[in-house]
Amino acid sequence: MKGLKNKTAIVTGGARDIGKETSIKLAKEGAKVCINYFSSAKEAEETLNAIKEFGGEAITVRGDMTNQKDIENLVAKTREAFGEEIHILVNNVGGLVARKTMNEMDWDFWDKVIKLNLGSVFLVTKAVLPYIPEGGSIINLSSLAARDGGGPGAAAYATSKGGVLTFTRSLAKEFGPKGIRVNCVSPGMINTTFHDTFTKPEVRTKVAAATPLRREGEAYEVADLIAYLASDESSFITGASVEINGGLYFI
Repeated sequence: MKGLKNKTAIVTGGARDIGKETSIKLAKEGAKVCINYFSSAKEAEETLNAIKEFGGEAITVRGDMTNQKDIENLVAKTREAFGEEIHILVNNVGGLVARKTMNEMDWDFWDKVIKLNLGSVFLVTKAVLPYIPEGGSIINLSSLAARDGGGPGAAAYATSKGGVLTFTRSLAKEFGPKGIRVNCVSPGMINTTFHDTFTKPEVRTKVAAATPLRREGEAYEVADLIAYLASDESSFITGASVEINGGLYFI
């Protein structure tokens, strides 16, 4: 893929599922990858080993991407390992946390979900920005939920992902004159531990059946799209939300 060789990339939440596949894909295309993780130490080590097996360059850095000191450490460790500039940032950290209706939610829960999904994107982007050169690329992970409001009990998650989509467009306008592109990827039903945890099997089967391609997506398919948006091959794309949902939802 054009323009990824010897580039430095940070992938937050890069140890498992979409993050893991993204870390591996970027490394296969020649990027030097910092794999951020928080609670997935085993998965981070497995991802690192998978990259080393084909001769790729990567490191792992533990950190909570809602914590300023952890974020500063992530940036410092990346620059220490790979050089001054950070060319690619993939803001992948996020999660549903739990399914709660409006009656079940309190402020603490709402605040936690918003900070995890939207606050992390703000904090990490702000910390990395001074080191992103012209030609750099930021890819944020939004969700189909940002478009359709999400499933039952996902109001906080859907709202936070809608914020990621809007934030992406604002940053694309702000950073464009500096030659930095900002896009987001909005997955639909993807075969990950997210849905293993929060979505009932019968619901997954129903959604897959309603999807024109009649299946769930795979994490590597999202990673392929992210790598394209990180590469020079997408050099005139910015401010976009690229839907990857098998045709389930059109915009």
